[in-house]
Amino acid sequence: MSTCTTLSRELTEPLGGTAATGASWLLLEQPGPWGARALTQSHLDPDLGRTLEARAAGTDLRIALIRRPGRHADPPPAPTRQVYLAHTRPGRSWVREHVLADPTDLLDLDFDALGRGEHGGVGTAYQGDPLALVCTNGRRDRCCALLGRPLAAELAAGGHAQVWEVTHLGGHRFAPTMLVLPYGYAYGRLSAHTAKDILEATRDGRMVTEWSRGRSFWDRPGQVAELAVREATGETAAEVLTISQSTVADDAWSVQVAHEDGRRWTAEVHRTAAEPARAESCLKSPTNPDRFEVRKLTSAS
Repeated sequence: MSTCTTLSRELTEPLGGTAATGASWLLLEQPGPWGARALTQSHLDPDLGRTLEARAAGTDLRIALIRRPGRHADPPPAPTRQVYLAHTRPGRSWVREHVLADPTDLLDLDFDALGRGEHGGVGTAYQGDPLALVCTNGRRDRCCALLGRPLAAELAAGGHAQVWEVTHLGGHRFAPTMLVLPYGYAYGRLSAHTAKDILEATRDGRMVTEWSRGRSFWDRPGQVAELAVREATGETAAEVLTISQSTVADDAWSVQVAHEDGRRWTAEVHRTAAEPARAESCLKSPTNPDRFEVRKLTSAS
């Protein structure tokens, strides 16, 4: 039986412009099994999960559960939970870490401020290796479990980063997928070799264009415009490009990409429906997902 990842590869579906969008991330450790909607279908109190979802709605803060790679039979209750807070704006990216005894303490956070990139001194500055978040939730899509869990386990065994399994990054058909913090670049169709290269690059303040789905701080037109400039110039420094954009039609945008050295580009981005229809997940019926592409890239300097 063909999987969503197999079909996506056969269709040579582009990765660019498919990253989950969110300026900031709240990651809460939750061991044990996860359901498809993990915030309310795990050993986390479902009332707390619903409240967290409601508090994050309308902000630029995304919430996900994380756990260590490995087997996930019901463990004994954990006395503490690891929490990471991250913001991904270029030039202002940061990661904070915090340990909680009671996850309801998360309700004391200012979700709107976190979405704007204001941590308010919560936790301490994270100083370790890049955070590698590999999507492994098989209840959302079997490809994430079959392809993501072995990748997470291999990366963790090799000591290549601070590796966690994560509940959902979108784009199941690009599994195995990984979000890397602090910069917030999402990657897809990874192997252990390419994932290790990405983590080494992140340590050096760089990103890898070839496997990138986009930076979560930008919406999808901005993601493809940034990647187009990187492909055209060979630029890999993570923090040097910023984006502004304007809508010119229902399915068209003019995106300005600025380099910190003064160079500028304008990208004409269009949205089309991908053909032929394909399943965006093994659990979904075939559709024609949005595809964002740069029709023209012009240097303005």
